Amino acid sequence: MTVINTNVKSLVAANALTVNNRALSATMQQLSTGKRINSASDDAAGLAIASKMTSQIKGLDQAVRNGNDGISMLQTAEGAMVEMTNMLQRMRELSVQSANDTNTSDDRTNLNNEYQQLKSEITRIGANTQWNGMNILDGNNNLGTTDGTVQTLKFQVGANASTGTGQTINIDFKDFTYTTTATSASASTAQINLGGMAAAANMDIFKVTAANAAGVTTAMSFAVTKPVGVDPSSGEATVLAGQMQAGIRTYAGFENVTVTAADEVITFSNPVGGAFSAMSFTKSDATAATTTGMLVSYSAAHLGTNAPPTGGVFSGTADISASSLTTLALSNTATGAIDAALTAVNGERSKIGATINRLTYAVDNLTNVSQNTSASRSRVEDTDYAKATTELARTQIIQQAATAMLAQANQSQQSVLALLK
Repeated sequence: MTVINTNVKSLVAANALTVNNRALSATMQQLSTGKRINSASDDAAGLAIASKMTSQIKGLDQAVRNGNDGISMLQTAEGAMVEMTNMLQRMRELSVQSANDTNTSDDRTNLNNEYQQLKSEITRIGANTQWNGMNILDGNNNLGTTDGTVQTLKFQVGANASTGTGQTINIDFKDFTYTTTATSASASTAQINLGGMAAAANMDIFKVTAANAAGVTTAMSFAVTKPVGVDPSSGEATVLAGQMQAGIRTYAGFENVTVTAADEVITFSNPVGGAFSAMSFTKSDATAATTTGMLVSYSAAHLGTNAPPTGGVFSGTADISASSLTTLALSNTATGAIDAALTAVNGERSKIGATINRLTYAVDNLTNVSQNTSASRSRVEDTDYAKATTELARTQIIQQAATAMLAQANQSQQSVLALLK
């Protein structure tokens, strides 16, 4: 049947051309973007799978960075502990040396000076070691999660919420400070009245015994410049007070003791309440100085509630806060406390080292899982260029052929004109 109004051949060719153009457009988009799935209509299920895999991959990659940050933090903490261990070893060496009776009291004072400085440096490191602007060894309540006396750091090494099983690696951090802090303590005082004192001959060494925040006494000894004359002037008393304060503050636990002078009266004040119990002058040869008429008075101690940080590294038998080397007995006591402190610090270092190793393996595993998941996602959503280029060639050929057939179909209607001649 030959008709004019409906050109079926043309409709078939045009429809085929439309379908082929759609396939050609999809193929060119895949080749242009590199993705097989560019919209949900391309593969609805595949799009959902690829999206979930993308979330997992991004989570895994961030977990790798989290694990590496955790390793860096722990290495910083362990590095500080290395220096603490080195200083504790030196302090133990000094305590063993001081326990030998070949040393004079002056020798022990000199050994104790280095010992106290090292002790102060240990607590300074504990109080000031930081990572990313956070103190990490002083029981900082803003670091990690604190439950009672236990401070827990959680390193997120999973791609999912930390409420899930196995998404975090945890480590308990302890407080590495040991300076006791007094609470509700009233300052104790002592006074020396130099007004009625006779000429002080060779007053070279000042000795004072005082208690720290925990009530443990320390015998201190240091050189001073003697007051001049039978009735020392206010200026001479002020100079002497400054030297006494500087000497006392070199001892750990007495950094805040103040010594002031008013005319010929020198006043000592211990803000944590530890009492002063003895004051005297000696000559450089250790014999007593002539201090006739010097009047000394003491107030009672008013100690607050004091204790090393509960559960801290230097608590219990490892408490070295009040240790000193001024006598043989104290030196032996210090050696025992240092041994306990070394055991505590080494235990923390071991725990940190084990966690660093665990985090390293976790990071390696996360990297491997991320790699394999990326490969899986690629098989779902990425363009197979060999297949896509073949499809492009096929659709281009069909487009050209369909266009030609459409032209032929339109031309075939012209034969009807022959019947009208």
